[in-house]
Amino acid sequence: MNLTSKQRAYLKSLASNLKPVFQIGKGGLTPEVTNAVGECFNNNELIKLAVLKNCEEDAVSIAGALAERTNSTLVQVIGKKIVLYKPDKDKPKIELPKRSFS
Repeated sequence: MNLTSKQRAYLKSLASNLKPVFQIGKGGLTPEVTNAVGECFNNNELIKLAVLKNCEEDAVSIAGALAERTNSTLVQVIGKKIVLYKPDKDKPKIELPKRSFS
């Protein structure tokens, strides 16, 4: 899903109050972590993750891999924090600003 800058800014503002639901540590991005993040999207459309200092992988590569594997959209990576978005197919809770076609 491609987000407009306005939609991305809106999601960033919502994510600013979120606490990380997962921490990725020394083991890096394991299949278990990927599955847990995927399952988290069953209850949440917007999630924040933290990459710990002892993780050898960088946050940007982890974020890209997670977004691809969970079919979610990368909203932002700031330092060691990752924000991902995946709307609910049936009943989206987050209403994004509309795209303007001008």
